[in-house]
This record gives sequence, structure tokens and C-alpha cells, in this order.
Amino acid sequence: MPPLLSNCLAAALAASLSCVALAAQPSGVSPVSGYSQPPKNILDVMQAPSPATPLVSPTLDTILLVTRQDYPKISQVSAPFLRLAGARVETKNRSKHDRSGGNGIRVCVTGFELVRVATRATTPVALPPDACPDTPHWSADGKRFAFANITADSVELWVGDASNGKVHRVPGARLNPMFGGEVQWMPDQKTLLVKLIPSRIGAPPPEPLVPQGPSIQESTGKKGQSSTYEKRDTLNNPHDENLFDYYAATQMALVDAATSAITPIAKPGNFDTVVPAPDGRHVLVIAIHRPYSYLTTYHRFPRDVQVWDTANPANTVVRTITSRPLEDRVPIHGVPVGPREFAWRATDPATLIWVEALDGGDWSVTVPARDKLMMAKAPFDAPAVEIARTEQRFAGLLWSARPGMALLQEYDHNRHWERTHIVNVDDAQQKPRLLWDLSSEEKYADPGNPQFQRLPNGARVLRMDGDAIYLSGAGASPQGARPFLDRLDLVTLKTERLFRSEGDAYEHFLAFNGADTRTFITWRQTAFDAPNAFLLTLGPVLEAPAGEAVFSATRAAITSIPDPTPAVRAIKKQLVQYKRADGLDLSFTLYTPPGYQPGTRVPTILYAYPLDYADPSKAGQVTGSQATFTRLRQHRLLLLAGYALIENASFPIVGDPKKAYDTYLEQLVADARAAVDEAVRMGVADPDRVGVTGHSHGALMTVNLLAHSDLFKAGVATSGAYNKTLTPFGFQSERRSIWQAPEVYKKASPFFYADTLKTPILLVHGAEDANPGTTPLQSSKLYEAIRGNGGTTRLVMLPHEPHWYAAQESNEQLVYEMVRWFDRYVKGATSVAAASGSETPDSVRPAK
Repeated sequence: MPPLLSNCLAAALAASLSCVALAAQPSGVSPVSGYSQPPKNILDVMQAPSPATPLVSPTLDTILLVTRQDYPKISQVSAPFLRLAGARVETKNRSKHDRSGGNGIRVCVTGFELVRVATRATTPVALPPDACPDTPHWSADGKRFAFANITADSVELWVGDASNGKVHRVPGARLNPMFGGEVQWMPDQKTLLVKLIPSRIGAPPPEPLVPQGPSIQESTGKKGQSSTYEKRDTLNNPHDENLFDYYAATQMALVDAATSAITPIAKPGNFDTVVPAPDGRHVLVIAIHRPYSYLTTYHRFPRDVQVWDTANPANTVVRTITSRPLEDRVPIHGVPVGPREFAWRATDPATLIWVEALDGGDWSVTVPARDKLMMAKAPFDAPAVEIARTEQRFAGLLWSARPGMALLQEYDHNRHWERTHIVNVDDAQQKPRLLWDLSSEEKYADPGNPQFQRLPNGARVLRMDGDAIYLSGAGASPQGARPFLDRLDLVTLKTERLFRSEGDAYEHFLAFNGADTRTFITWRQTAFDAPNAFLLTLGPVLEAPAGEAVFSATRAAITSIPDPTPAVRAIKKQLVQYKRADGLDLSFTLYTPPGYQPGTRVPTILYAYPLDYADPSKAGQVTGSQATFTRLRQHRLLLLAGYALIENASFPIVGDPKKAYDTYLEQLVADARAAVDEAVRMGVADPDRVGVTGHSHGALMTVNLLAHSDLFKAGVATSGAYNKTLTPFGFQSERRSIWQAPEVYKKASPFFYADTLKTPILLVHGAEDANPGTTPLQSSKLYEAIRGNGGTTRLVMLPHEPHWYAAQESNEQLVYEMVRWFDRYVKGATSVAAASGSETPDSVRPAK
């Protein structure tokens, strides 16, 4: 039996799917597994190391360069794990199997290097053999860093000395990262607050050999619309509940970073959020408890919100602030009623701030104010006081070091609008002052993000210079992004531009280099130069055009990270701007393959991800930069197979947020037609050899475009949702249920058009996709529907993979499949335009 056919039969038995051996393989099978690999020139790029990323110390004098593995091995990705109400826990070592949100696999750090900003001296950090560290945490004094290290049988705690790069393991510390926040520095910066596995935990509860009884759920007539995204890996039976309790059980402890002494705090419990107060004595603790739900993740489970006193071991719990019930009936896109979003006030020793809804948590009702902010001070024996109200949904409170002063943020879901006020929470007579009032879709006028500093106790506050704060932003513009640094006076509200990236580079602010705000660290890259850290010193004021930097600057390199893939520099890219048929401004980045000769038409692939907009004037604003260092992953690797790429094409879906999907299909086809027409008009894309690909919501786009237009010869859809009736309480920004808008759900679902879908479509999905909206069932059922109606399709299920594919072998297989599919159905298609030399048509294809 031929090897490929044998592999297909094995996959069919494993996944209950059929597959057919196809000829013309562009590459071979991995010599160490049954996975296929793309051609060597692509494989070399995929297996090259990634450039490091910087973590600047809070003291601003040292950079910790962190390198990570791009693709873990399938042996790591396939480690057995349990699905516990939104948490995925590996049973062998108790590590967290997935990244935050469950859409990817955690990856290991492969190296640390300390770089002194002043001297450029480097100190490599010697890690133990086979180490799998997580991202390190700096102490506020910059003297140490701590990190979790995942081993075969536990998650260890390690501490590093920033002066010499030496690291040591804390003996006896077995971390429990199930809910995150397992390693934090206490305000003294000498002690770590950690979540440990209880020392006498015993063995996990065994699975019953005989069912204990049926799994029962009941509803008593109240509305309970669970969002699709709250149903990831939910519990299903009493045994699941017991497993949840077992793996969630946590012993809180303090660890002396110098001596490694461990001091347990209180009794074990199911501790989710744990945050020390600025005074170093009190701790905010949120403990999960029963009854659990089979409909939602642990984020909605009942919980007690408590304040602990670490200085009083005999009576740790000072006060229970609130006991929140099971929150399984929260309105879609709404918030729970009662106290939520607890945080310590950064400028007080031990003052809690929280939010409470005034609209029942429901965005659809009209009220004078949606939220109120409450405050309570230690010892928490007096009633909480209201300090502010927001007209729209509370979005954040950014503290300054000045007593009482903060920036209060709110967001209007109905208009996609955000506002920021300057407030004084200690003076009720002082009215909030409006600072920013703009669309959340606005990119060109985005003021940027406030910059912060760390106080000696680790508290994070706005960096201020007199009455001014500093803002760093992406600097979106019609010519592409040019990051900036501004100084904003909060009294006059006047802004001074300190720095703006040059047009031929992408350079963004990282941190100031100490107290002097005229010297700061940037992260700079160009299309040909790998990202590196630089020290900029502002000089005299220059005469410059409006919007440009008004200060001269000298630049000195701090790091010298080399280009890991020089062959990729032969790829060219350019920003392309054009209009949709209705006049809407759009843009994409056009990549051409190595060796491309201008004027030559080549097979072209379109990649996009539709986005929803309330304001058409914002939908066409340009994002991204042509000056970024080009890296190739997934669909971009098709450039090395000779394809041009229409990358990140604007695909706006514009309309009232309450009903934008009424015209979803029409806008989708119009977006695609405009992009393809422009690439053809430029003389790059061959109109008879264009393919399309997309991931997740972009996969839905891909299949819909194949079903409702004749623009493309083939498509590749990865991890999509193709039948929206399976997510009946909303999808993307669509807030109506299927019972309120049945035709919208059906029209957006290509599953119902499978009988007309004759364009070749490759479907790829991760077999362990945790995203409830894109379960693997979506791809398998679409495959069956297309196959049953005589269409051309192929389904590839990647074992053990989540929503975003992680393993090296899986990603090699993905690229192999994409090259193979597009080579056969796009590159191999007959080009009428190229053969005849005809002029570019006004419209590439009529819609079906």
C-alpha cells in the first residue's frame, strides 16, 4: 500500500473521516513522523529562530531579552489534559495546557539575556537543561526576576539575580497555575506571593467505573442566554466537579526570594484572583465555591471576595466584601449585577475599588448612568462610598501619583464610542473634566496610551512631569503607522510631539531611561533590519512640518539582534489604497515573491479578516506599516512558493452595531471584488489564478466568498464556523439571537449553500479547538455537506491542536496542505488573461 494512502486510512480510522490520495506532491513526509512537510526553502524559514523580545526593568536601566520557541513539538502539544470549566490542566505536571483564552498552546521560553542600557554589556542567563520557563516577572527595584519553569512532573518556582544573571530553584515550591497569577512580587520586593499545590493533596478522584447517575440541568422559566464564548470546556457531571475542586485547590504562601523560605497562608481553597495591597499586609482574595454550572466557565461560578491580613495567621480573613452567586443568566455582551472588577487603589495603603451596574448589566436598556464606582478603606468596617458614575460601561481607572487624581474611562457598546475624564475621587465637588471623546474605531486621531511608572512598592501609576502625562501610540496615518511619543498637559490639554518614527522605519517607545524624560528606549525595525533596542536622546527644537517630531534626536544602538532569515528580505511589500464600489476607502499590503519582475502577472492569494464598524468614515483608515521587519508564518509562507499575497485587505462590515450583519454578504463580496480588481489593475494578480484564505471569522469569509462569488479558483479555510445556527445567541458583533433574526443567521452560514459550492475548498481544523464558536464539528459537517453534494473538498484535522495551531509538525502540515492545494487549483489553472495579453477587465467576475 502506498505510504500516503496508508496515512489517509490511518487518519480516517482516527477521525472517522475519509481522505483520498492526490498526486503531484510538492514535498515529502517527515522522516520522523507521519506528518508532511513543505519544500525545503519554506521549511528552512519555519525552523529558523525567532528574534528576541524586550522586557525593560522597572528601574529602566536593564533590558531582559526573552526568546521563545515558535513551534513546540507535537509531543508537548499532545500532553494529556483535563477540560475543567474553561481551564485546561495537564495531569502529569499540573501545568496550564493553553494560553489565556484557550486559543493556543503555551510555549516555552528558550533563553534570557540581560542587557545593561548604559554600557550595552550583556549577561546570558544560564537555564537548566530541558528548561521550559514562562515569561519572567521583574521586581519593582530591578534587583531580581522570578519565573515559573515547567518540568515533566511539576511547575517549579525560580528566582534570578539581575546583577549577575544567576538563577536558582525554590525547593518545595510546586506552583498551581490553573487560574493564573501564580507568581507575584509583594510590595517589599523581597518576597513572592505564590499559589502552590497543597502538600497533602493526595491522588485525584478516580473516575467511577459505573455512572453515579444522570447529568441533570433544569431551568425554571427565567431567561438565561449563555454567550457562546462562555461555554468553553464546561463541566458535565459530578465527577468533573470533583476534578475541578481537586485541581483548583491552592495553598497560598509567601516565599523569601533570598533564602527560599516558604510560609503558608491560611488553609487551601479554590483561589482565583489574588492581589496584594500596596501596604504589603492586606491581600485581595477571590475564592470560587459550589454550586457549579454545566453551562458556563469558572469565571461565572459563585465566589467570595475577601480581604486577608497576612500579618495575622490566626485569623487571616479580615472581611468578606461580597459573596457573588452563580452568574449564568448575564445578558449577552452584558455584565453581572452586584460588585465586580475589584482592584486596589494604587496610591492608598489598602483601599478597594469596585464597580456595580445600574442598568441590570444589560446594554440594551436606556438609563442615565450604567455603572457606579465604589470605594472602601481598611479595616473595611464602614460602608463603602460611591466615588463616581459613568454614563456608559466602565472601562478603566488609571491612577496618578497625585492624591485623588485619576483618568476614568468608559465605553459605549451601542455606538463603539469611548470617553475619558480627569477625575478627583477625593473631592465630590470637583466635576469630572472631559479629556477624550472619540470613536473606538478612530485610528488617525487616537491620542495614544498613557505611560506608567512603578512606585517602590510596585504600584503602577501614571508617569507625570508637573501637570503633564506621556502618551505613546501607533500613529496610524494614510501613509501607514508611524509610532509617536507625546507630552500632554492636563491643565491646558495641549499636546507636544516629542518623537515620531521615520517613514522608512517602525520605531516605538519602550520606556524612559530613568528620571530624564528627554532620553528614552525604543524598539526599532525596518523592512530589512531586525528589531533592536535603541537609546534616543532629544536635542534642540527643529522647524518641522505639522505632525512631525519637533525635536532633533541622537540614536545609539543598545542591542544587536541579527536577521534569522536573510532569504526573506527578497520579498517586497507596498501599501495599496483603493475604493469599494460604494466609495468606501480601503487598503491592503501587497507582497510579491522573491525574484518578482514588475509587470508580470502571478498567482495571487487574498488573506483577510472582516471587522465590524459603526462609522463608515473610520472603516477605511489604514493600519499597520510597510516598514516592519517581514516575518513569515502560515499563509505568508506561500510567498516562497511563488505566490503574490494580498495581505490584511480591508474587509469592513459597516452599519448600526445592532444590525450590521443584515448586509454582511453583500459587503463581503464588495470588499473582495474591490481588492482583487485593484491587484489585477496593478498588473500583479492574474485574474484567472486568484485564491483566498482566512482563519476563524476569516475562514467563514473564505467559504462565503466561494459560495457567493466567482472571484476565486480555490480557497483554504482554517478553524472556521460555517453554521451560525449552532451559536444561536450571537456571533462576532451580532447581538440578536437566531429567534430574533433567523434569516441573518442562515444567510451568513455557507453550510446552507453547500449544494452550490463547487469551487475547491480545503478545510483545516484543530481537533482540540476550545473556541465554542468554532468547534471541530463545524468543519466536519461542512465537509460532509460539500462532499454529499458533489463538491471538491478536503478536510485535514490536526490532532491535539487548539484554535491557533501550535506544534511544529502541525504547522508544517498546514503549509504543506496550502501549497499543495493552491498549486493544484490556482497555480495550475489556465490563465486566459496571461495567454491572450488582454487588458485588465473592469470587473474580474460577476457575482453569483
